[in-house]
Amino acid sequence: CNIFLVCEPLAGKRMVKVTERKTKRDWAFFLEEIANQRERANKITLVMDNLNTHVPGSLYEMFPPDKAKAIMDRFEFVYTPKHGSWLNMAEIELNVLSGQCLKRRIDDIAVVRREVLAWQKFRNNKNAKVNWQFTAEDARIKLSRLYPTLEG
Repeated sequence: CNIFLVCEPLAGKRMVKVTERKTKRDWAFFLEEIANQRERANKITLVMDNLNTHVPGSLYEMFPPDKAKAIMDRFEFVYTPKHGSWLNMAEIELNVLSGQCLKRRIDDIAVVRREVLAWQKFRNNKNAKVNWQFTAEDARIKLSRLYPTLEG
């Protein structure tokens, strides 16, 4: 199965969805769900990895053009660099989920869904935040190959 996870690191909230597969269709419907749950937000910043399913065009493959555009306009998409998923706070939350809930073989998707929902409720009720300590200065050192340098 596949697990989609979106988190609000400073609010200590997350939303998790378990799907049978990781397809453009699944991702488009997950985006619609996020947009519906955050209908008062003007813009939703979504930091994510560079998977082939994580493209705005997925919305146009699933919804009529006007609906796809309306959903797409709600989001600002920010992609982590290749091999930089550790920069994505949702990846940190997925790691916590794996360690606390899924570190064994579960052969029934219904069980996975129940356990993931229980974990989500527990973490949300606890207001568990991500303590992000990576600064722009740290990024320039760690990701120096991505930053331009001035040759003298």
